[in-house]
Amino acid sequence: MIEQWREVGDRVYVRRHESFDLNAGLVVGGEGCLVVDTRMSHRQGRELADAVREITALPWTVLNTHAHFDHFFGNAVFLPADIWGHVRCAEAAEATGEAQRRNWLHEGPEELAEVEIVPPGRTFTDSVTLDLGGRPVHLRHLGRGHTDNDVVAEVPDAGVVFAGDLVEEGAPPQFGDAFPLDWPDTLARLLDLPGEAVVPGHGAVVDRDFVRRQRADLVTAVEILTTGGDPARSPFPGDTMAEIASRLRGR
Repeated sequence: MIEQWREVGDRVYVRRHESFDLNAGLVVGGEGCLVVDTRMSHRQGRELADAVREITALPWTVLNTHAHFDHFFGNAVFLPADIWGHVRCAEAAEATGEAQRRNWLHEGPEELAEVEIVPPGRTFTDSVTLDLGGRPVHLRHLGRGHTDNDVVAEVPDAGVVFAGDLVEEGAPPQFGDAFPLDWPDTLARLLDLPGEAVVPGHGAVVDRDFVRRQRADLVTAVEILTTGGDPARSPFPGDTMAEIASRLRGR
């Protein structure tokens, strides 16, 4: 995979990476830029920071879309910049960061061992608007879904939404920390936002029709598991359905 920026709206960029097929984002304004997620390590964070500087020399602000290691373990590289996230993102990063490091050491022992875990230092509960210099970006918590701390970044003048792992392309959604009953309603609120391009946390950029289909799949999966529906209708593989069932039992 060639890891390079793709412009998906006016001065709005996505960089898709071979590692975890993860997307990082960049929004450039008149006086600053916003970096969306920082990857899984200092090394990968530095690669991303260098790539940002290929596009702009403006000072950066960072957003963590949620508190999973592949999205925030690169945070330290971007200090002393403001790092934004949901209040529960900061709490989860602090509480689970070391456990996540241990669980994923097989992905790069030396790389992960050196990580300084830096939770977001700027937090909110519902929404906040960042001004990048004549260019607003709305950060919104639309509800629980992939986690209890998912945040989307809406770039209204470009018609682009960075959805984090609320939307997944190329693989089934991940449910390890998810809220399957809430997730469809959260996606419905995402679909209420203006714009056409939706950047998932992993995989190719998608459109609103893709999000509608993924929402429908979530509804179908929950329906099958809660009403004893026909397993042949399952929209996801068996291991994913088992993960959903486990989360439903834990509700």
